[in-house]
Amino acid sequence: MEPFLPDRIVSWHANPSKPRFVPPPGAVDAHCHVFGPAAEFPFSARAKYLPEDAGPDMLFALRDHLGFSRNVVVQASCHGTENSATLNAIAKSNGKARGVAMVDPSISAEELQALHAGGIRGIRFNFLKRLVDNAPKDKFLEVAGRLPAGWHVVIYFEADILEELRPFLDAIPVPLVIDHMGRPDMTQGPDGPDMRAFRALLDSRSDIDFKATCPDRLDAIKVGGLGDPWDNFARSVAPLVADYPDRCIWGTDWPHPNMQDEIPDDGHIVDMIPRVAPTAELQHKLLVANPERLYWSD
Repeated sequence: MEPFLPDRIVSWHANPSKPRFVPPPGAVDAHCHVFGPAAEFPFSARAKYLPEDAGPDMLFALRDHLGFSRNVVVQASCHGTENSATLNAIAKSNGKARGVAMVDPSISAEELQALHAGGIRGIRFNFLKRLVDNAPKDKFLEVAGRLPAGWHVVIYFEADILEELRPFLDAIPVPLVIDHMGRPDMTQGPDGPDMRAFRALLDSRSDIDFKATCPDRLDAIKVGGLGDPWDNFARSVAPLVADYPDRCIWGTDWPHPNMQDEIPDDGHIVDMIPRVAPTAELQHKLLVANPERLYWSD
């Protein structure tokens, strides 16, 4: 019997449109999540939100509807450091998914190897105060030094703390992937201070990739913003993809955690791809070559 969970939320579109853009063969949705099912994979006691179930069957149906071949399932904060829901999705993918875990920094070498065997290829450090209570940088650095070969660290933060994080980011001894470009303010445009600071981070070391993702989060309807069709996002992110074509990946962010007040159409999100990566060469790097290097190099 499913546990009673009050105030569960739905943040995903019930009937997303079919995108006009057709992804290339082998294309990867490299940033998505699963929620539960809660009866089998309960949410963390520290979860800041309680979503309705959005399990592997829903994710893979969306993958096929949107025209993608593979997924990278990123552990959602509502599941904490218990990665069973993510591992379950990978196991059910028939080899078409890999994953990113959230771990307790005290995790053992044996537990890390078990995650590797389950398809995990990185760990995620979350610095959004509204989603996590504690982000101990010293412990994060220690576990980053013990990761299996070929893994990377995914970092999620907001633009206003980038400079504060720079010493920590510089000290991480494995490659980095930055979620949603560090959430720059898209109304500033491609040459605004947030994007300049992010470019400086990319230029500081050659092993940082970024996710050109989340127009729905970063270009929401607000004062000075446009919302869908996310023109601020397109004009700000296209130059970044063009200048760093070998260091960008893409994902839907389905099922769009905490976007219940402005639920995006996933078909529209896919149709943003040619607006930020207008050539077939850029699209192949963004959707196939770069995520393959990070998640399927073995």
